[in-house]
Amino acid sequence: MVNVRSDIQEDLLRSVDETVGRAQRYILSQQYPDGYWWAELESNPTMEAEYLMLTHFLDVADAARCRKLANFLLTRQRDDGSWGQYYDSPGDLSTSVECYFALKLAGVSAESPDMVKARKFILSKGGVPRVRVFTKIWLSMFGQWEWKGTPAMPPELMFLPSWFPFNLYEFSSWARATIVPMLIILTERPVRGVPESARIDELYPAPRDRTDYSLPRPDSLVGWRGFFHVADKLLRLYERSPVKPGRGFAVRRAVRWILDHQEADGCWGGIQPPWVYSLIALKRLGYSMDHPVMKVGFEAFERYAIEEGDTWRVQACISPVWDTALITIALLDSGVAPDDPAIQQAARWLVKEQILTGGDWQVKNKKALPGGWAFEFDNDAYPDLDDVSEVIMALNLARQEGDDELRRARAVKLGTDWLLSMQSSNGGWAAFDKDNTKGYITKIPFADFGEALDPPSADVTAHVVEMMGKLGFDRDLPSVKRAYRYIRDEQEPDGAWFGRWGVNYVYGTGAVLPALEAIGEDMSQEYVTNAVDWVIGHQNGDGGWGESCGSYVDPALRGKGPSTASQTAWALLALLAGLGKDAPAHRAVVEGVRFLANTQQEDGSWDEPYFTGTGFPGYGVGGRLKHLPGPEEEGYQGLDMPAGFMINYHMYRNLWPLTALGRYLNLAAAGAREDRS
Repeated sequence: MVNVRSDIQEDLLRSVDETVGRAQRYILSQQYPDGYWWAELESNPTMEAEYLMLTHFLDVADAARCRKLANFLLTRQRDDGSWGQYYDSPGDLSTSVECYFALKLAGVSAESPDMVKARKFILSKGGVPRVRVFTKIWLSMFGQWEWKGTPAMPPELMFLPSWFPFNLYEFSSWARATIVPMLIILTERPVRGVPESARIDELYPAPRDRTDYSLPRPDSLVGWRGFFHVADKLLRLYERSPVKPGRGFAVRRAVRWILDHQEADGCWGGIQPPWVYSLIALKRLGYSMDHPVMKVGFEAFERYAIEEGDTWRVQACISPVWDTALITIALLDSGVAPDDPAIQQAARWLVKEQILTGGDWQVKNKKALPGGWAFEFDNDAYPDLDDVSEVIMALNLARQEGDDELRRARAVKLGTDWLLSMQSSNGGWAAFDKDNTKGYITKIPFADFGEALDPPSADVTAHVVEMMGKLGFDRDLPSVKRAYRYIRDEQEPDGAWFGRWGVNYVYGTGAVLPALEAIGEDMSQEYVTNAVDWVIGHQNGDGGWGESCGSYVDPALRGKGPSTASQTAWALLALLAGLGKDAPAHRAVVEGVRFLANTQQEDGSWDEPYFTGTGFPGYGVGGRLKHLPGPEEEGYQGLDMPAGFMINYHMYRNLWPLTALGRYLNLAAAGAREDRS
C-alpha cells in the first residue's frame, strides 16, 4: 500500500489498494492468448432484427438460428411492448417495427401476448408510415412498404469527383460505406416475398392502398433541404426514362468499390450497416452465396456473434484494438510493471495491428504515410484517430527490448506522424477523416438516421492532445497551439465539454482536463476551475456520477443519471487532473473512490447495464448542436432518440475504474513524498 498524507484516511487507501488488485486480476484473466482484450459491444435489437431479415433476403435462413434470435429479441422487449435504443429508454417506433417484423419472419404468431402488446405500442406511435427511412427500405425489400416511398439515389453518384461539392467523400466514412451499396439497392428495388403470416398490414393505421407514400415535404423549398427535395423528384423522373447512359458503368464502378472495400475478415467498414447492405446489393446483382466474397462476408457474422443459452445475438461492431489500448494504459497506470508478460504481449499485438496500407482518408490527405490503427481486428480502409492516440499512449508506456523495442518505437513514430497529418483546419481531430464538415450533406432525404458527417470533437482532440503531452511535445508547436485553441473554444458556458463518443458531458470533461494537465496547463485558471466545479456539482448522493443518454436531447439531463462505474471514473479522472495534489483528500474525490470500491463485485469487475458509449447522437451533422431542437422544430428527438445509436462497451465498466483508481493512488503517493521532503 502507498504511503500518503495524514489527512487521507488509511482505511480508504487500503480499500482502494485492494480494489485495484482485484480489478487487475480480473482484467488479466480476460486477456486472449494472442495478447489482446475484447469484450462485447452491446447496442440495440435492430442488429438481431436486421440480421434475421438479412438471412431471409439471402435465402439462407436457418430455423433453429431464427428461433434463438427471436428468443433474444423477446428478452429485450419492454413492458409496454416496445423495443428501445438504449437501456431504460422509452420505446422507439422504428426499432419496434423492425423487431415485430423479424419475429413474424421467425414464425412468432401475431396473436401471441408479446406481439399484441408490440402492435398496440406501434400503432399508438403512428405505425409503419412514421418509421425512419432505413426501416422503410428494409420493409420495401420484403414488400411491406412501397419503394416509391423511399429516396432516389442513382449509382451515377459514383461519377462525381472528389472536388465536386456533392460527392461520396463528403460523407462520413460510415455513411459512405453504407451509401455505395445503397445506390444499387435503391435503384434495383428488390423485393423478396414473405409468407402471408409474416405480412405486417396490421401495423398500418389506414389500409395500405390509402397510405401516403410520399417523402415528407420540407417547410420551405428555399435552402439545402428544399434543394434536395426537388432534386429527389427530378431523379425519380430520370429513373422513369428508358435511356440512362452510363448506368451500367456506374453500377460496375459501385460494385468495384464494394469489392475493394471488403476487409480480410469479410466485413465492410467494420460495422453492421455497410456489411449487410453490401451483401444485399451483391446478392441482387447475381452473386451467389457460394461466391468467396459472399461466403466470407456472411460467415464473418458468426465470428462476432454471441450464443448464450437458447439465444443468439450479433454485435454492430467490435472493439479489440480500443479495448486493448485502454486496458494496457489502465494496467500500467495502476502499477503493473511495463515488463510484465501481459503488457509485453499486448504491446506486441498492438504493433502487429498497425495499418501500413492506404485508405479512404487519403482522398483529403494525399501526402501522409499510413500508420494508423483501426477499432476492430480488420478495418484497414478506416483507421480510427481516437484509437491511434490511445494506442500510442499505451505503447509509449510499454517499453520493450531488442527487436521488439525497435518495432515499438517505429510504430509510435509512424502513428504519431500519421495522426498529426490528420488534424483538421479548425485545429481539432475527428474520428476517421479530416475536414469532413460540409453541413449541406445532412439535408438529403436519406439522412434521417445517425450522422452523415464526421467533424472534429473535443473528446477525440483531447485524447490526441493528451498523447502529445505524454510524448513530451512542446506547447509552442503549431499543432498543439491550434488544438488547444480548439478545445478552449469548445467549452460550454457552464464549464463542461460535450462528449461526442461517450455519454456525454461527463465523458467530454473527463477527457479534456487530463489532456490539459498533460501539456502543462496552469490548472488554477478560471476556465479549469469552472469545469471542476461543474463535475463536483453533478455528483450523486451515493458518491458516484452518471449521465443519461437522454442528455443528448434534453438539456435538463446534462450530467444527470444513475451512477455508473465508467462515468464515475471519468469524473474522477477530471478531478484528479483539475485539482492536482489536493485531489486525493478532496471530499468529492474521496466519495467517488469509495463508490467504486463499494460497488466492485467479488470477482473484481463492476456491473453496468447503462449505455455510456455513443455511436450517433442522431444530430446528422456529427457534432454538438449549439441549439437543441424543441418538439415543434426540425430535427427534434425525444428521449427515445430515434436517430441515435448508443453503446454499452462491456469493458468500460472495468478498465475506466482501474485507470481512475490507479491514478488516485499515484497522486496520493506523490503527495506523501512531497510531504516527507
